[in-house]
Amino acid sequence: MHPADLSAHVLRSLAERAPIEPGDVDDVVWGVVSQVGEQSWNAGRNAVLAAGWPETVPGTTIDRQCGSSQQALHFAAATVTSGQADLVVAGGVESMSRVPMGSSAQDQDPYGEAIARRYGSTGFSQGVGAEMIAERWGFDRRQLDEYALRSHEKAAKAQDAGDFDAEITAIGDVRHDEGIRRDTNIEKLATLRTPFRSDGVVTAGSASQISDGAAALAVTTSAWAAAHGLRPWARVHTAVVAAADPVIMLTAPIPATAKVLARAGLTLDDIGAYEVNEAFAPVPLAWLAETGADPARMNPRGGAIALGHPLGASGARITTTLLHHMRQNGIRYGLQAMCEGGGMANATIFELL
Repeated sequence: MHPADLSAHVLRSLAERAPIEPGDVDDVVWGVVSQVGEQSWNAGRNAVLAAGWPETVPGTTIDRQCGSSQQALHFAAATVTSGQADLVVAGGVESMSRVPMGSSAQDQDPYGEAIARRYGSTGFSQGVGAEMIAERWGFDRRQLDEYALRSHEKAAKAQDAGDFDAEITAIGDVRHDEGIRRDTNIEKLATLRTPFRSDGVVTAGSASQISDGAAALAVTTSAWAAAHGLRPWARVHTAVVAAADPVIMLTAPIPATAKVLARAGLTLDDIGAYEVNEAFAPVPLAWLAETGADPARMNPRGGAIALGHPLGASGARITTTLLHHMRQNGIRYGLQAMCEGGGMANATIFELL
């Protein structure tokens, strides 16, 4: 499905479910990572036009790598909080089957000579970074495979219970995420090769799935919502971005979590659920090891290893899943953190209303 049409589908569904009048939307902030080919030429604006929304609704497209749509949410919240807009739609899309990962570089060097001199090369690799994390924190192959298996098991359980139904908008006969592998087991996972290092521990089984997807959120103020007969679900309590080593690349959720908690005046004990994106199994495992968080509260409905990681859409998708989980379980505070290319991470704390 063309990414503009995939984006349009969730925009139309959002307008129906919120409900909001598309003409009231002041801006659409849309995350896309591979901004080339079918995802070029401002996918945010193209999504608005494809959705049939009024031509008066603008749209823009941003790239903070895997955190693009989480950053879109941060920008939307800042915009309405500062009074520059009343209603902003935040989200994103990635059609990884049509625009393969890395397409935007097209065999070119996006880094340049100065970065090469600073780091000795420009061969930054998330997969190699995941292997470096596993080595630094001492995670073996069995631990990663067991984590991956739990992700599939939790996602399957949540899907069977109908926990995802309210957050998904079906496309034709596709009514559920297709990545959950119900028949996987430790023995099957143990047969997969380690593509990033010959003696490594990370496999396709302990990595996020290449997926197509889109997600969208309506962001406004309490006053505007009340004036239009709407009741907000939750508020963006605190939103930050952090950065760390771009070579190991995937550790920034750890300092981002410390930063967002400090700014919020909260501790992890106050947080009832955490979503830490499962780009690779070592990422949430290292986050748990460093923060001392309760594993039972992390990714309670599975994560990207089972559900998939459509890069530009994942931040908004995770927010949607987290907010539904908070609402269904009466959880006051939820925290979301995303590792990102370049060694960055967004972290967000939500408060249920």
